[in-house]
Amino acid sequence: MVFPGHDDLPAQDRPRQTQSLQWAGVSLASAIMILLPAIWNGFPFVFPDTGGYLLRPFAHDLELGRSALYGAFLAAGLSLDFWPDVAIQALLSAWIISLVARSSGLQRPSAAFVVIAALCLSTSLPWYADQLMPDIFVPLAVLAIYLIAFAATNLRRWETASLIAVIAFAVAFHMSICAVLLLLFAVIAVLWVMAPAIRLPQPRLFAPALGIALGIVLALSSNYVIAGTAAFTPGGSNFLFARMLEDGFVKSYLDHACGTKAYSLCAYRDSLPSTRDDWLWDDDGSPLAKLGGWRKFAPEASRIVAGSLMLQPLEQLRAVARGTLAQLEAAATGDGFEGKYDWHTEWVFKTYAPKAMPAFRAAAEQRGAIDFHLLNLLQLPLAISATLLLPCLFVICWRCRTPAATLVLTALAALLANAIICAMFSGIADRYQIRIIPVAVLADGLAGYELLRLLRRSKAAISTAA
Repeated sequence: MVFPGHDDLPAQDRPRQTQSLQWAGVSLASAIMILLPAIWNGFPFVFPDTGGYLLRPFAHDLELGRSALYGAFLAAGLSLDFWPDVAIQALLSAWIISLVARSSGLQRPSAAFVVIAALCLSTSLPWYADQLMPDIFVPLAVLAIYLIAFAATNLRRWETASLIAVIAFAVAFHMSICAVLLLLFAVIAVLWVMAPAIRLPQPRLFAPALGIALGIVLALSSNYVIAGTAAFTPGGSNFLFARMLEDGFVKSYLDHACGTKAYSLCAYRDSLPSTRDDWLWDDDGSPLAKLGGWRKFAPEASRIVAGSLMLQPLEQLRAVARGTLAQLEAAATGDGFEGKYDWHTEWVFKTYAPKAMPAFRAAAEQRGAIDFHLLNLLQLPLAISATLLLPCLFVICWRCRTPAATLVLTALAALLANAIICAMFSGIADRYQIRIIPVAVLADGLAGYELLRLLRRSKAAISTAA
């Protein structure tokens, strides 16, 4: 069998092949650009939780909020000091953003490269793509949902299948991503019903639903293979309990219930920690450790959570609303890049990745040589401005009937969903919101470009008519 070379291809197929090669080249060049902070650092960035993920496939158990599948993903790159992991994350970031740019009318690969370069300079995109954490899959999964729901006609079959796979792995990589995507899907489902009445394109539901469903199956099956338990990554009730403890609801409920209900925590109700971190991670002083740890305490945590929700439902809703607003404002790059809190990750690396230790210890992050102050002079105001601009741009794009309306609406729904889930389960932290800000900046930029094109066409039409 003789395979055709470039010169043997039909004439109509040559431009298509050339364009595909150009897009592939742009994705590769963009991925290298995204990797520049890690290259400068001398090692992929880590977080205090990185070691907890990596430990799962070696310990063969489940731990609070630590996906065993993402741990296996990290372990696969262990022999090459985890560079394959961040390379894959960077390539996926470049490819998905390029697809969004192409679907928004930027048909030249060079234009997509400019878009990604702008995101690298103005948002947290490269820092979280270069970190050994699943956070980068929050914006990637959101953009993948947008593409297969609203821009499927611009995608090839293999691209749609690949985006569904990205969503599935993102869901299995962290349960908070699953929760965010479920809220986002609920918004899209409502829009599917309302779209004809409000004159918006009707989204496709099957592919996003398939991606989320496959992610749930992947989470259960991977946990069974790695840890021997067909269960979700644990942590929901414990994290919710810890947030309610920090907000004072646990103490209020115990004061109300300890006289009639036999909770083991009643013995410690006057010495409860003031923060969720002290409750969850202080092995020396937290009552949680004295009560046998999170596994033993989880059933009681669930009962206290349910009782507290029934006792103070409106107050709980107000607390989540306040937390959501606070989380929307908390968007600075650099949270978790200090290095001084990475002692557990260092221990895991020393035990299971000793070859990586010299590069890990020599990294700028571990030497405390990274200062995000100047970067946040740009990124923090831009993050807040991009968030505030989304509802305004949606109204403008909707009134002008531009396709960017659905991208802006997706970004707005995703930012709100992320803030709600984090405020409800995790408390407020800069990294929770800044990781998804690239979606807002991308949506604002592409919507602005589309409106500018519309304005130019309108002026040209007026000039022609005159």
